[in-house]
Amino acid sequence: MRRLLPAALLLLPPGTALAQAIDFSKGGPIEVTSRDGMEWRQNEQEVIAQGAARAVRGDVTVTADRLTARYRRKTAPTASAGGATPAAATPGAPGPGASGADTGNNEIYRLEADGHVHIFTPTDLAVGDHAVYDIDQAVLLMTGGDVKLTTPQQVLTARDTMEYWSQKHMAVGRGLATVTTADGRRLAADTLVGYTTPPDAPGASAAKPSRPGADPLLASGKLQRIEGFGHVEVRTATETIRGDRGVYVADTGIARLAGDVRITRGQSQLNGDEALVNMRTGISTLSRNPGKRVEGLVVPNDAAASDKKPPATGTAAPP
Repeated sequence: MRRLLPAALLLLPPGTALAQAIDFSKGGPIEVTSRDGMEWRQNEQEVIAQGAARAVRGDVTVTADRLTARYRRKTAPTASAGGATPAAATPGAPGPGASGADTGNNEIYRLEADGHVHIFTPTDLAVGDHAVYDIDQAVLLMTGGDVKLTTPQQVLTARDTMEYWSQKHMAVGRGLATVTTADGRRLAADTLVGYTTPPDAPGASAAKPSRPGADPLLASGKLQRIEGFGHVEVRTATETIRGDRGVYVADTGIARLAGDVRITRGQSQLNGDEALVNMRTGISTLSRNPGKRVEGLVVPNDAAASDKKPPATGTAAPP
C-alpha cells in the first residue's frame, strides 16, 4: 500500500538543490511513501511511516524500515535570496489545519530513519542503522554498526557515528574511522574529518558532466584533505606509519603525521616526532625536534624490510 505524506507537509519553501550532495535541506516538496501505512500524530506534530518507508526530495532519497517526519508551523513568509516567496497552499489539500487554506503553513525540520537506513543521491551513499537529518543545519548524523559513507572520491567508515555536513562539504567519522580513497590509499584514526571542494568551486567545473547522460559521478566535489586525530595510521605498499595526529592533502598525495611517530616495515621500526609520507612514491621521511635524534631498530635479514638500510637522515626509501 502506497501512502503520500499530507500535502501540508510537502509544501516547503523552494530553493536550489545541490546537484549531487546529500543535502535534504533544499529543493522542492518532500514526498514520503510507505508499504504498511502512516500514523499522523497531530498533537506531537509528526508523521510516522512504517514498512519500506521512503522519503524523496530532489536528488536525495532516504529509505528505512521506519521514517519519522517532524514538522512545525512556518515563520512569517519572507522573500528568498532569489526574490521568490514560499510556495502557496494547495487548495483543498488535507493538512494539520482544518481547512485547505492552512496547508501551506507547515514545514518539516527534522527527519529520523530507523532500520536498514540508506540515504543516497546519484553519486553518494550513506548507510547505517539509525539516522537523523537536521534540515535547519543541513546535517546528517548516522549511528549503528558499520556506518559507511561512499562518494566517488572516498569511502569513509566508522564504528560509532558519522556526521555529514553537506553545506560545509565535510564528513566526520568517529570510532575506528577509516578512509579509503578512490586510488586505494588508506588512512585510519579514532576520528577522521574529510573535506571536499564544492562542485561549483574554481577549478571544479571541469569535473561536472558536460552533456546530458554524462557520468553523474563526476559532478561531486573533489577531495581536498583528510585530518586524523588519535591513533592515526597510514599504510603504503611497504610500510605502516603511526602517529597521534595527521593530515593528508589529496592534490600532493602527501600525509604529514606528528606526535610519537613510528614507521614500521616488517620487523624494523624507526621512531621520531614527525613524518612526511608520499603516498604516491611510497617514500617516508622521519624527523626529530631540534636536539633529538631519530632512533629505532633495523633488522637487516628481515625479508619484509628493504635491502637498503634507511639513510641516517631518517628517510625510509622503498625497496
